[in-house]
Amino acid sequence: MSFEVLFKFLSYLAVFCGFLAMWVSGTFGLLGSAVFVAVMITAWNLEDTRWQVSERLGTVLVIVALPAFYLAWRFGFFGFSGSGAMVAGILGRLILSLTAIKLLQRKSDRDWIFLYLMAFFEVLLAAGMSISALYLLAFVVFVFVMVCTIILFEIRKTGRSISTMIVPEGRLQSRVPPQTLPASRLPVTASLLIICIILFALPIFFLLPRVGGAGLAGNQGRISTMTGFSDVVRLGGIGDILQNDQIVMRVRLEGNADSRELKWRGLALDTFDNRSWSRTRAAAKEPRFRGDRDIILLDYAASRQELTIQTVYLEPLDSPVLFALPRAVGVQGNFQVLFKDRHDSVSFNRVGERVSYKVLSDRSLPPSSRLRSDSSDYDGDIYNNLQLPEDLDPRISELAGSVTADSRNRYDAAAAVESYLQNSFGYTLEQKASGSQPLADFLFNVREGHCEYFATAMAIMLRTQGVATRVVNGFSQGEYNETADVWVVRQRNAHSWVEVYFPRDDVWVPFDPTPFSGQAAGDRGTGFTAQMGKYLEALETFWIQYFVAFDNQEQRSLFTSFRRGFSDYQSKTSSWMNQMSDRAAEWWSEVRGDKGLNASLAASGIGVLYVVTSIVCALLLYWLIRLAARSRFWSRITSRILGRREAAIVEFYERMIRVLADKGYVRKEHETPLEFASALGMSEVVSLTERYNRVRFGDRGLSGPEAEEVESWLKQIDSQPANPGTGQ
Repeated sequence: MSFEVLFKFLSYLAVFCGFLAMWVSGTFGLLGSAVFVAVMITAWNLEDTRWQVSERLGTVLVIVALPAFYLAWRFGFFGFSGSGAMVAGILGRLILSLTAIKLLQRKSDRDWIFLYLMAFFEVLLAAGMSISALYLLAFVVFVFVMVCTIILFEIRKTGRSISTMIVPEGRLQSRVPPQTLPASRLPVTASLLIICIILFALPIFFLLPRVGGAGLAGNQGRISTMTGFSDVVRLGGIGDILQNDQIVMRVRLEGNADSRELKWRGLALDTFDNRSWSRTRAAAKEPRFRGDRDIILLDYAASRQELTIQTVYLEPLDSPVLFALPRAVGVQGNFQVLFKDRHDSVSFNRVGERVSYKVLSDRSLPPSSRLRSDSSDYDGDIYNNLQLPEDLDPRISELAGSVTADSRNRYDAAAAVESYLQNSFGYTLEQKASGSQPLADFLFNVREGHCEYFATAMAIMLRTQGVATRVVNGFSQGEYNETADVWVVRQRNAHSWVEVYFPRDDVWVPFDPTPFSGQAAGDRGTGFTAQMGKYLEALETFWIQYFVAFDNQEQRSLFTSFRRGFSDYQSKTSSWMNQMSDRAAEWWSEVRGDKGLNASLAASGIGVLYVVTSIVCALLLYWLIRLAARSRFWSRITSRILGRREAAIVEFYERMIRVLADKGYVRKEHETPLEFASALGMSEVVSLTERYNRVRFGDRGLSGPEAEEVESWLKQIDSQPANPGTGQ
């Protein structure tokens, strides 16, 4: 492949990588993508032909495109779901249209730079619209291809300027002079540049203070209200949600956290009207402000043994709720204030961005024996959790009475209703219950439903028996990704359960009447496809944790981990040094004869043995290093790593000089290479020296056959006898 063809190929590839970054973010549909790819193929085939668009016409088309897109936006030609998506979508289409025009045009250096900038803007725009692992892959490929392209562009530009300088005035040539560039050197050079940039940029990235939210335009990918979290939730709403595979959050449990029965609590609802649940006194939210230790205290922990730390990476939702394991006692994150309502739900002033935070939850509960003995009366604040609809079907109360007939306390009544619903009803995602009282239809006719129906049935049945309850909306545990060590929670993991109040300990105890087939929502299998999906999710989690959602909270966690690791290293090093010091002191004590003559002789012998062993090891290491440095195998390996053949550089002459020196033939300081070769009278040395002069001063490499010929000369020189005058 010639230099010019390689340059154009990489330039087109860089443009395509910019388009690919936009494509993986979902900006363009199938039709738009096909049109752009067709334009790229057409432009490639039209390169250096008379059918290319002239520079003047290309400039006119670029100028016309700007008002054309503005008019299309004004008259509603583009259809978008929101203002954020509209701005990003229009910008993406405008950039792609300008790129297509430039591709079809005759291109000068300025036009290539324009195309590179358009590709960069596409990647930058896509960064705010997608956090997927596919975008990360497209970004990495773009960076590598772009660095290679810029290197070739600079070489090409320099070659043009040199050719212009050496051509007589009045005979300027526009063709790039022939240039040679080993194909293996370009990716190696680009990789080294990228590594250097990363090594320089990563400390800056992790050390710079974070302001604002996580990610560029983090609200572009906001999940719709189909998450089931609002002040009013109607029966049947989760049935459709459970078909949705969109990720809501990723949660990492720290330490030896117990992962049994994980449920991520969201909203608690206390008022039922036969069709929907809502919250009373929802506006009565207590603000909780950040303390001196950057922790917002929500409650007090009853037991340190049951404390669980969670790190949550929450996607943009149309809900201000923070999710956590019950009972959340402290939150650490980029929040100045949080709000806790009377139902123990935690919310914040959402701005539509991805959010990361840590939660400390107290999962301790009183033992069942203590709960069974709780016969305390409810106070006035809890009576709303006993509320029943005025026209509730009386059969529900009769059913609850029969189910709890043998129960002597609130806990046994709750357990009886829970067991009855789990074992006597079926789980389904289909919307079957209907009518003016869907709960009664579910209990007495359909006898199948999803979690909202089971939770509602248990809460209302217990209320008819005088037991205070509330329904909780949240998510079941989700899928555990062992590669990333996170729980991946999706919309299909949306779940509802019941909390029963026990006044003596002022505690809400969770119960889940949904059959177990409905609680274990949707494991996606263990096949090859599912396993690869978990690896991609792990990569995406890493991308989110350390780049998209990397804020000052994550900085503190990173610095804390680094400081802890450094302290552990210091501690281990200090302990090892103390042990060595104690052993040295004990050895010296034995050498002095504190433990007798025999012990002194043994210690002295051990000391001498250590010294001799150290000297031998040092000499052996030195000999191995020299042997490796003079080894042909090592020279070939280093040459391969550097991306060049050993015979294609002047290093082969240095090898010949070393071989001759070992045989007693040493070049004098006043001798030129050719004089030295002629004085020796060896034809191989003369031929190899002539080849060296041509490579060194002729600025050209060796072909494959020439390189093999040089190797054969070196072997013949190595087989020559030593200089008789040296006595070797």
